[in-house]
Amino acid sequence: MKKEQANPVPQAMQAEVDALAAAQTLIRTDLIPEATGDWSQGQRGLFYRPVKQQITLRLDADLIDWFKRNHPQGEGYQTSINRALREYIAHHQL
Repeated sequence: MKKEQANPVPQAMQAEVDALAAAQTLIRTDLIPEATGDWSQGQRGLFYRPVKQQITLRLDADLIDWFKRNHPQGEGYQTSINRALREYIAHHQL
């Protein structure tokens, strides 16, 4: 987009942005107490989701059938296969 074709910011909105930018210097972060709570019950990686990659994988029909019949409630059979592969890797690392 060329600069001369851009829509100008309305004056009222620009005044609000300027006021917010000026207010940043008024915020006293030194008055905020440091978080020193008990983190012993914290769970690392609770919201972490690894990047998934879609592939085509040919598996024996009996394996697919077993995972479809035996996956935990609320979890898909593909997730169960992924978990099983992760457990295998964890037990067979060099």
